[in-house]
Amino acid sequence: MKLRRLKKSKKGRIEIIPMIDVMFFLLATFMLASLSMQRLNGLAVDLTRGAADQVSTENHITLSITHDNLIFLNKEKIELSQLKAMLQSMLQQSDKTVIITSDKHAFQGVVMQVMLTARAAGAQHFSMVARRE
Repeated sequence: MKLRRLKKSKKGRIEIIPMIDVMFFLLATFMLASLSMQRLNGLAVDLTRGAADQVSTENHITLSITHDNLIFLNKEKIELSQLKAMLQSMLQQSDKTVIITSDKHAFQGVVMQVMLTARAAGAQHFSMVARRE
């Protein structure tokens, strides 16, 4: 007569590898979704094409230069002579980054004057926006 051993009951285990996979998938999904919801405070200009990284625009100041060399500070038209005073007050409230969006037909001299005026107002970092190829 053979005696059967009593089977020991196995303890349940929680497999965490599928949970990790799901969490990474959700993380990637939310990161891509948040990147696609970026909005600039600038105007729609015909940007130069080139290889460029995504830009985070939260708490940044946007300077736009149109094809007819008009200057806009966060969608508000402004003259070059007023730019320094306006930027100084805005740069005190946010970080020192200025995003520049310029039309590809804008004069380089105007873009340079805007950048020099922003530097004199206290801007420390500039980001130039380009359209992806």
